[in-house]
Amino acid sequence: MLESVGMLEKGLRMVLKPGCRRYVVVPLLLNLVVYSLLIGWLFTQFGGWMDYWMAQVPAWLSWLEWLIWPLVVVSLLIVAFYTFNLFATLIAAPFYGFLAERLDEELTGRPINDSRSLTRQALDSLGRELKKLGYFLPRVAVLIVIGFIPVINVAAPFLWALFSAWSMAIQYLDYPMDLHRVSFTDMRGRLRTKWWQSLTFGGVVTLGLMIPLVNLLMMPAAVAAAVMMWNRHYCALLPHDAKSVQKSAR
Repeated sequence: MLESVGMLEKGLRMVLKPGCRRYVVVPLLLNLVVYSLLIGWLFTQFGGWMDYWMAQVPAWLSWLEWLIWPLVVVSLLIVAFYTFNLFATLIAAPFYGFLAERLDEELTGRPINDSRSLTRQALDSLGRELKKLGYFLPRVAVLIVIGFIPVINVAAPFLWALFSAWSMAIQYLDYPMDLHRVSFTDMRGRLRTKWWQSLTFGGVVTLGLMIPLVNLLMMPAAVAAAVMMWNRHYCALLPHDAKSVQKSAR
């Protein structure tokens, strides 16, 4: 965890240097607009959501209301955080792809061999975000369903927290992996292989992203930290796709 915090701190300094700022300022301004709109909407809806969910608590569990109430609050805040992060990352994806490329070249001293046009790279970044969205949404749906099931829904905040850490690891570590042509399947395999580093990184990023306004700078800092994590922990791993081929050959 300390490693992740240190990399995020270093990453924030890196993205604020000349040459990187343009990949930070534009999505930052766009996300400020989205952030303001979502926060306003959240304040108008939050009270109604709380009343609805507390009304679902069975009478025989009313004595646990002191525990259930904060769990419901945490669950709603995590869902709100996840919604904001979804919109923010879709907006910023093309910029953060270029940012990851710039930072990787700076850290390794080697240029990325990519013959695609800037437009093609931006479109491919959006396509990769949609692929991640297709991975996340079914799992989010399962967690939402769990939130409706009495008794079991007490575990929902803990499941949301674990999923948030895993999804943030996927979200940001995918930038350098996509840059180096690591497939989506291979990327998830590498994250599972280094599961402790992946979850601690994703957990620290999740906590940072839940702090209003700080989260807007946390996103580019997380991209920079992910590039460092890639070079330190993941790039030397045997591709997960290659492992699958080897197993099937046996």
